[in-house]
Amino acid sequence: MLVIGSEDAVWGFALVGVRGQVVTTAEEVNHALDTAIANGRIDIVLVTEDVADLARQRVDTLKIRSTRPLVVEIPGPEGPSPDRPPLSEVIRKTIGVRI
Repeated sequence: MLVIGSEDAVWGFALVGVRGQVVTTAEEVNHALDTAIANGRIDIVLVTEDVADLARQRVDTLKIRSTRPLVVEIPGPEGPSPDRPPLSEVIRKTIGVRI
């Protein structure tokens, strides 16, 4: 698993043993995604909403089409956007498991 996001998100996930990549630009987002896709050992990539907005079209395409790694968008440091479904719903739709 890999998280791509802001410094706060990456450090938070690091506390529970999940590797991450801090990004601040669209170029960095695309590079991190390219690296994750090329790495055959990463099965799930979590991208925070704030970072996904930097490369929205690419992230949306990967969320729909990528099977490995599975790309999942999660709330950023500010919390979930009011117009997006809760994370539990995203997980249920993505992998079929209700949390």
